[in-house]
Amino acid sequence: MTKKSQNGIFPCGRVANILSRREWLCRAGAGAGMVGLAGLLADENLLARKSTDSSRPVTSLSPRQSHFAPQVKSVIWLFMEGAPSAVDIFDPKPELDKRDGATTDIQAFFGNPGPLMKSPFSFKQYGESGQWVCDRYSNVAKHVDKMAFIKSLHSESNDHVPAIYQINSGLPRPGFPTAGAWVTYGLGSENQNLPGYVVLGNTKGAKGGPHNWGAGFLPSTFQGTLFRSTGTPVLNLNRQPAITKQDQRAQLDLMAKLNDEHMKRHTRDAEFANRMSSFELAFRMQKEATEVVDLGRESEATHKLYGIDNPRSKSYGSKCLMARRLVESGVRFVQVYSDGEWDAHDNLEENHTHHCAATDVPVAGLLTDLEQRGLLDSTLVIWGGEFGRMPISQNGKGRDHNPKGFLQWMAGGGIKGGTSYGATDEIGYEAVENPVSVNDLHATILQLLGLDHERLTYMHNGRSYRLTDVAGKVINEILT
Repeated sequence: MTKKSQNGIFPCGRVANILSRREWLCRAGAGAGMVGLAGLLADENLLARKSTDSSRPVTSLSPRQSHFAPQVKSVIWLFMEGAPSAVDIFDPKPELDKRDGATTDIQAFFGNPGPLMKSPFSFKQYGESGQWVCDRYSNVAKHVDKMAFIKSLHSESNDHVPAIYQINSGLPRPGFPTAGAWVTYGLGSENQNLPGYVVLGNTKGAKGGPHNWGAGFLPSTFQGTLFRSTGTPVLNLNRQPAITKQDQRAQLDLMAKLNDEHMKRHTRDAEFANRMSSFELAFRMQKEATEVVDLGRESEATHKLYGIDNPRSKSYGSKCLMARRLVESGVRFVQVYSDGEWDAHDNLEENHTHHCAATDVPVAGLLTDLEQRGLLDSTLVIWGGEFGRMPISQNGKGRDHNPKGFLQWMAGGGIKGGTSYGATDEIGYEAVENPVSVNDLHATILQLLGLDHERLTYMHNGRSYRLTDVAGKVINEILT
């Protein structure tokens, strides 16, 4: 034990912290209590789990056990930014046809409200389930018996940015971990040479920016990595031509040695350790990530299956094919943003015709390809936007935002195909039967991955946080 000098200063220069007996007992008791708490948490299987693969180094992205047996191991979220209209694609309302042009007291959020407006599209039933689908989504319609339709979602905000934050993180404010970050925090990644969470973004620019795939207060290694759909997947990923692989490895090894010395002096600098991990991941990604995005490795028939041969669907088809290659390579969570926005304030028919043409063949091709490769049983596919659209017209031919009732569908492992859950009212304005919150949606996603949404927590600022906040229930009716 270091001896204290006469003036109350230790030889190292640190001021002595003289404790009374009461203070010493208090601190010792708190420490004993924490040891006891750790034992109780271990008994309840509530401690963070270690990697089950002893052949791999334990890192923040090492694979970890789920709370219970999962039904899927990866997620592809087809995010239709801008909010598609349920009553014009998957959920026709005969009452809208009957009352077309009738006035109501429903008000538009952003002005120029008009009367009720029927859908400009025609519908027919598909599959054994008889699900109605509009004529602009005829290829997706062939897969309805694989899908469970959630027709009664609702959220809090009528504005795009907070609504996108909420559908991603559970809260309509920036700075909270997104679903993909929570999933990789809970389960890690199956491939240590690729990120656990990849985002294939909107080529026109996403509203809300990086907060849409951020890790919030979770360690930064769990945030989404934005991939480009052509060329080098991540900006500045490749080495400079004058630097060899051996030179780069030597640089990283020296940096690791210096960083280790820093960590010995600053043991609580967890974010520093995460930055170190990011450098190592970038080094490992240089070969594998470039190969994953090289769609030239796929056959001409596969390109056609995804609509890459058609200029209208080439961009989204390329991203959907890349999403399949990523989950096939062990990436845990992939989010595929549509290009542009389904934001049909002025001309819904023109807007939705364009976006259906861009996504119909690629989405159908993805489902077909996953099934043919035996990946659909281990992958959860989600389709939907941040909210829905009004049954009344806006600016004559458009529809305004509507967070009171909207639709998403799921397909893949653990999903009871050909089913529908919940309903909006007779004109599609508000969820009235089995309303589903965003917390419920997230709880269901975690359930399929083998994670209990009430047990997947992170302590921050003295509070235990979770993706579903203090709410959420699993939609068991759509699960096998």
